[in-house]
Amino acid sequence: MAFGSSERAEERRHEAQEASFAPDTHRPWHAHSRAYMLAAVGFMGIFLFGYDTGLGGGVIALPSFAKDFHISGTKTYVASLQGNIVAILQGGAFFGAIFGAPLEDYLGRKWSLMVGCWIFILGAILQTVASSSLGLVYGGRFTSGFGVGLMSMVCPTYASEIAPKEIRGRITGMFQVIVVIGVAFSYWINYGVTFMNASRGAIQWRIPIGFQFVPVGFMVMLLPLLKESPRWLATKHKDELALKNLAWIRKLPASDPSVQFEFAEIVAAIREEEAATKGASWREIGAKGNPIRFIIAFTVFTLQQWSGQNSISYYAPTIFQSIGLKGAKTGLLASGVYGIVKIVATAIFIVFGVDRFGRKKPLLTGIALMSLFLWIVGAIFKTHIPNPAATTVPPASIGMAVCIYLFVIPYCFSVGPLPWVICSEIFSNRTRHYGLMTAAATQWAWNFGVTKATPLMVIKMPNGGIFFFFAAINIVSFTLAFFFLPETSGTSLEAMDIIFGSVTKEEREAEIARRAGAIEKAFDDEEKGVSSHVEHHDNKV
Repeated sequence: MAFGSSERAEERRHEAQEASFAPDTHRPWHAHSRAYMLAAVGFMGIFLFGYDTGLGGGVIALPSFAKDFHISGTKTYVASLQGNIVAILQGGAFFGAIFGAPLEDYLGRKWSLMVGCWIFILGAILQTVASSSLGLVYGGRFTSGFGVGLMSMVCPTYASEIAPKEIRGRITGMFQVIVVIGVAFSYWINYGVTFMNASRGAIQWRIPIGFQFVPVGFMVMLLPLLKESPRWLATKHKDELALKNLAWIRKLPASDPSVQFEFAEIVAAIREEEAATKGASWREIGAKGNPIRFIIAFTVFTLQQWSGQNSISYYAPTIFQSIGLKGAKTGLLASGVYGIVKIVATAIFIVFGVDRFGRKKPLLTGIALMSLFLWIVGAIFKTHIPNPAATTVPPASIGMAVCIYLFVIPYCFSVGPLPWVICSEIFSNRTRHYGLMTAAATQWAWNFGVTKATPLMVIKMPNGGIFFFFAAINIVSFTLAFFFLPETSGTSLEAMDIIFGSVTKEEREAEIARRAGAIEKAFDDEEKGVSSHVEHHDNKV
């Protein structure tokens, strides 16, 4: 199904928007304060995602860590060992993402996040107490990764399900803002401990590892306050509690027409899915209109991981040293600045751009600019190879560093946040946990591969080769996104079924009207019952 040049795709999008009976209220931001608050608590787990992925490369660069764990040998051997230490987190996260789908379907979004927190805490303890053997580091990184992977697929599921459609891009896009904040924290804490006296020994690398307990501790304390996802409750036929939670999140009474129509749309979509597959949600993966959604999730995250950004992010100190910025401290400082650029650029886009410009146009623009800057970095590297014996930083190296900073700006309004936004919203209510499992597992699987490959790619693809490789991947990404990705902004989660052809506009409108009528009748009957009781009481008096 090609979407890029198809008028039918845009027509389906308009039909999907028209099929939703819930009005576009465009309420002020404070009317959605509870949705923002709940998403922020859930996304504390995503801070751990960012912090831990940035942590490994920086800690490895510390001389005290290399000394305590006897990391020495040939350049290739050390690079391979670094890849193992960093990549083991991604391996654990892959299995955590796979395990997360059945867990959150059974426990719900809220308590699945709590399980992820405690698994992460166990892994953080193992890493912190490690002394001279890498065994505990590997075990701790894998265990923490399992917890992070679980949370990485539950958090965007929860955020998309509580967000009103008019600000859904902003709320789900917070995912990437929190990720880059976590990465930046890891960069700056690693940079800060380089100023410690070398005689302090292991405390230098234990501080950045031990800091993991701070955000996860806050998350464990705040999670019991979260409201369960109304959409998950509706899939479990807990309609009364689902409507109550939806009304609370929207800061409106349950009798408000906009709440009733939104809830009617949710229930209508779920009951249609149940009727089509005889109640088994796993069968819906292959149902009409669903396979393309899973293909999109797999493809966008495959290409995201091979866009070049993750290689630069995880091994920023090594990358910056390879282009001529000398010394571990200098590399970590350059990495810290890189992290701040990512925070500012991502936050500006999520707050002001994602719901204004949509998903597809920013994605295509960002990919094109990313490819351009990578071609420039590779060309400068090829023609101005850094001199390892140089005592000062040459202008060419500064130019490459600037281009890397410029490269990350389009990343922050395209390949960084938008895959999570897109995959959070394209799936139906009963397949969303499988869809986000596919997205997160794909992300972590390729994350593992990229992390393992990058140190060796820096060595085996010299003279700018690694930058040319990623630039070419982005050309492929642009082509696929243009032809095969539909625009999904401004459409309710339930109306995605119309965009992907699972149901027609007319079928969905009829079901929503029927459900809305049933809800309205239930409220009328309840009010009549109350009035009758009061009237009877008055007559007795």
